[in-house]
Amino acid sequence: MNSDSDLQIAGDILEVPHLLQPPREHPATVSEFVGLARSIAADRSQWEHLVQYDATSRWYHRLRTGPGYEVWLLSWVPGQGSGLHDHGRSSGVLTVLEGALTERTERDTRALGAGSQRVFAPGYIHEVVNDSLEPAVSLHVYYPGLTEMPMHSAQCAPAVATA
Repeated sequence: MNSDSDLQIAGDILEVPHLLQPPREHPATVSEFVGLARSIAADRSQWEHLVQYDATSRWYHRLRTGPGYEVWLLSWVPGQGSGLHDHGRSSGVLTVLEGALTERTERDTRALGAGSQRVFAPGYIHEVVNDSLEPAVSLHVYYPGLTEMPMHSAQCAPAVATA
């Protein structure tokens, strides 16, 4: 069963060096995958020159692979979205590099600005959309590498209260 957790880490866990293990050549823990995404995000020379925008569909490029993981770069023009999906047996880290995206789940809607990160477990169902008027760029780390992305048909928009 898939559900969002109310558990949140206060502050930035990567700013607590005594809790982190020394960096490895290839990440193996959630913390290390988050760190990988942050290090790529911080070094624009690794990805900025690769970004393209496609008015007909989301553009994507596999940026890196390692033992059992993949890193993908995606661009989103206004109005583009992923559709409601999960990532099969893969866990992931979603990092917004530029612009803003909206993530919708059965329970919640989250605005994700540049620098925002989301970590998700296998089977996590969500939809990501560029609801803004500007293009967006995101980085996605999947472990194990993404082999499936099952689409779901139900709408994933939580009820919005009106005054």
